[in-house]
Amino acid sequence: QVQLVESGGGSVQAGGSLTLSCTASGFSITNYCVGWFRQAPGKEREAVAALGADARTRYAESGQGRFSISKDNQKETLYLQMNDLNTDDSAMYYCAAGSRCFSPRLEPRVYTIWGQGIQVTVSS
Repeated sequence: QVQLVESGGGSVQAGGSLTLSCTASGFSITNYCVGWFRQAPGKEREAVAALGADARTRYAESGQGRFSISKDNQKETLYLQMNDLNTDDSAMYYCAAGSRCFSPRLEPRVYTIWGQGIQVTVSS
């Protein structure tokens, strides 16, 4: 079964850090572009960061300088390191993978495999 499973979410105080993980099964993320997205209540899903199969990265403005995306191909796991979190970062976070993109992409439409999501709550 092809799936992505997120872990590492939870509650943290503003200014703190959190690392999300996303493990793939049923397929290999080695040649996929991968990304992290988030959705807060009442808002649209937005991109956070992307990592291409070419090893390049792209970040949305909201996470630029604070978030870092990486992956371990041997562990089939994608990571999102989040630093200096603020209350605006509270959302459900989703990891995603796409087979038809080589470069890092922030458009949700290129991703065909999605995790179930994990909650991140930042308190002031």
